[in-house]
Amino acid sequence: MPADVHTVRYLLPKFSRGQYYALMRSWANLSGFESNDIAKFRFKVISHAYDFGWQAAVAAFGVPKSTLFDWKKVYEDSGKKLNSLVPISTRPKRIRLMVTDPRVVDFIRSMRQEYGRVSKYKLKVFLDEYVKTLGLSSYGYQKIAKIIKRNHYFFDPPPKQRHRILKVRLKSHPKESIPGYLEMDSVTIYVASKKLYFITIIDVVTRFAWAKLALSLSSAQAKLALQEFMVQYIHPIRAVQTDNGHEFLAEFDEYLRQENIPHQFIYFRSPKINGVVERFNRTIQDEFLNRSDEIYTQDWDRLSQKLVHYLTWYNTRRPHYSLKYLSPMQYLSQLHSEK
Repeated sequence: MPADVHTVRYLLPKFSRGQYYALMRSWANLSGFESNDIAKFRFKVISHAYDFGWQAAVAAFGVPKSTLFDWKKVYEDSGKKLNSLVPISTRPKRIRLMVTDPRVVDFIRSMRQEYGRVSKYKLKVFLDEYVKTLGLSSYGYQKIAKIIKRNHYFFDPPPKQRHRILKVRLKSHPKESIPGYLEMDSVTIYVASKKLYFITIIDVVTRFAWAKLALSLSSAQAKLALQEFMVQYIHPIRAVQTDNGHEFLAEFDEYLRQENIPHQFIYFRSPKINGVVERFNRTIQDEFLNRSDEIYTQDWDRLSQKLVHYLTWYNTRRPHYSLKYLSPMQYLSQLHSEK
């Protein structure tokens, strides 16, 4: 066997399942009668009919009489060539195509390009609003997914995840139903030989969130991040929950004491208790940090501006699954209207 035989599969393009079956049928036709079991079966039936009669062939093989005569006609019209018994492709010459408005397709592309891997469920919320302005009917979840897949609207495919098994004792997360209970954490980004920090805050009920860029991780920066959050958030703070990092001690802890805000610490090595802010950390990395070139160009002013823009969209426009596809501000307004 030649040494380059195994390289053939790398030279061919990738096929879907339907394309693969169509290719195999075509290959069977090209390879002729000897490699086609269906053609051999048809020849066996026709030969039996020639020897013992057509009724005997129908009874012996269970082939409908009309089908048997179709095979006979094709076989004899070709001058009894065996390759004439090889089945031809049954794929329709004309297939139905999905009809889409180009403006809607452009809208889906722009949303995926600007905000990353926005799911079909979240996209539908924005699409419903957009098509109303055009006087069009909206698309369903499956049609949105097909548009994304067929047009390859995957601008930043996620990296392979590394799953770490953490032996964490089972501890329950605080059951909160009133806004004002915050969780805080920090995210560290490694840029060349430097570290870049983001202090993250989120309300566990409304999912209203904030993040602050910090070039150093200290209690003073954590205090400033909380103060920025309190300026943006309209609901009073009832408590703050953090891990045991040094950035949440000293000046930060003293500030909470002065403001009469309870400071709740989680147990060591128990990140599940801080599950809401941990999930926000993952979201902000996927949707913003991994897509920001300013991290690598070290343009911190521009990065801070883009971060504020993203957080504004996150809090006022982005649908959240846990809030039944409302944004945090919409959910907060709904809570106030129910009082």
